[in-house]
Amino acid sequence: MNSIWFHKVYYVFGFLFLVFVILVVTTAEVTVLLTYFHLCSEDYRWHWRSVYTAGASALYVFLYGVFFYFSRLRLASYASLVIYFGWMSIVCLLLFVLTGAIGFVASHLFIRRIYSAIKID
Repeated sequence: MNSIWFHKVYYVFGFLFLVFVILVVTTAEVTVLLTYFHLCSEDYRWHWRSVYTAGASALYVFLYGVFFYFSRLRLASYASLVIYFGWMSIVCLLLFVLTGAIGFVASHLFIRRIYSAIKID
């Protein structure tokens, strides 16, 4: 790797990994908290709700992409518009699947943990 990076140390990959870990932890915590609130209100349909709760960050990223397109980008052609929003849709869909899976797994582990603590005599 030294010949590729010209004997320089780049910290961007470590920083990117740290941001990914923060994303995973924050997504898991928020989803578990909202799943707990739904269970306290006796709503036991937590499966898809945990996916949608965690995947809502992808909607935020897409809306920011729309805002960025209309406020900062100056693309002239229709093809640029289609390419930009096509790739933005694909990235946001993948982000939705990633964060939705993280949220579902975290909620599932939380549900199994709290229901395993119930003693039936």
